[in-house]
Amino acid sequence: MSGVSARGLSPEQRRQLAVKLTRVLARYRPILDAYIIEFFTDNLWATLPGSWQEALDGLKPPQLATQLLGVPGEGEVVRYSSVWPLSLLALKSTACALAFTRTPGFQTPSEFLENPSQSSRLTAPFRKHVRPKKQHEIRRLGELVKKLSDLTGCTQVVDIGSGQGHLSRFMSLGLGLTVKSVEGDPRLVERAQRLDQELLQALEKEEKRHPQVVLAGPRCSPQHVVRWVEPTALCEELLLPLETLPRGGARLLLTGLHACGDLSVALLRHFSCPEVVALASVGCCYMKLSDPGGYPLSQWVAGLPGHELPYRLREGACHALEEYAGRLRRSGPGLRTHCYRAALETVIRGARPELRRPGVQGIPRVHELKIEEYVQRGLQRVGLDPRLPLNLAALRAHLSQENRVVAFFSLALLLAPLVETLILLDRLLYLQEQGFHAELLPIFSPELSPRNLVLVATKRPLGEAFSLLETEDR
Repeated sequence: MSGVSARGLSPEQRRQLAVKLTRVLARYRPILDAYIIEFFTDNLWATLPGSWQEALDGLKPPQLATQLLGVPGEGEVVRYSSVWPLSLLALKSTACALAFTRTPGFQTPSEFLENPSQSSRLTAPFRKHVRPKKQHEIRRLGELVKKLSDLTGCTQVVDIGSGQGHLSRFMSLGLGLTVKSVEGDPRLVERAQRLDQELLQALEKEEKRHPQVVLAGPRCSPQHVVRWVEPTALCEELLLPLETLPRGGARLLLTGLHACGDLSVALLRHFSCPEVVALASVGCCYMKLSDPGGYPLSQWVAGLPGHELPYRLREGACHALEEYAGRLRRSGPGLRTHCYRAALETVIRGARPELRRPGVQGIPRVHELKIEEYVQRGLQRVGLDPRLPLNLAALRAHLSQENRVVAFFSLALLLAPLVETLILLDRLLYLQEQGFHAELLPIFSPELSPRNLVLVATKRPLGEAFSLLETEDR
């Protein structure tokens, strides 16, 4: 998918983009508000214009990926199987045009060509205990933080919401940065400290075997701090330097890799502290943002009609469009899960009308079950009698509409990046209103890491030097 580059927009262009986004989201709000598990109970297909139904009905999943989501397979040309109504084409065009592009500006061979589980860009000690997705993320964000630290004269990096410390370890033991690692869960901190020691031992062995490839100079593990960071209150511990510094004091760089919900807001609020000179934050879990408090942050967005983003919209913004497009192209049986769950909802409502959208977790290998088997297991998980009599003809009629369910979900997914764009644009405007300099960059491969836009902020403009952050280290 194409889109608008977040990089280099003028203050006025950012404000006008926010205006356009709020108008578009208000126009298509019924699609965004809908829950796919209520496809049958709320007759969602009938809420679409008749011309849209005609265009989308009967499309196979690979056609939805190419024609609707605009994510064709390699070498594939987009060809429409029928004449689409202009209103549907306008929706697709608008969704593509107003969303921040998530395609990185660099093009390098995949680091997982040789082994899908091991990044060729990390040495073995830094890959241990780290999944491929996280390997990619800590390398890319760590290298960006190192460049940003050099450009801003940072004396210390603070990794907020550091979890098991994978990013902190790479920045400190791999890139030579001084790192404070802040995490609220003491169990994760304890594991992080064990992994620090394990990595130190592995690096010592590596140095004996290959002294030329090990980081020169003394190694310092990250300092781990157990502390919850509140979004509305300053955390003094976060701002304390690790060592006594000469005249001028600490110059802190705050970072967070997929800082969840309000934690990403906390990073923005702490950026106003005089000790902080730079910020590199990748947010996620927008549905966990406080309402109000987590969004909107900027005065501009707060003053726009239709700026509200309730839970359903923020939750939808966390879906992975590229990943789902891949599933559509493969057209596997797993796509029927939404149809199964929507059919189950009709049975639940029939038995207990007041029970709406209950969580149904832990049904393994759904695609291998008959629809009646899935419904029986689902009833048991929501506390209803699995022996309830079932209308098999109705269930199978629902199953015959599987492609319609997939098409409606794809429509909502097409709009989801606009919600994420508005949330991130609000953060840019919030920093802009305080006189700070901030940009958004696609940093991760979206196929590996859907939440791949990093917000980079500084107190002083970096000018042409900012372009160094967009390059990929070789």
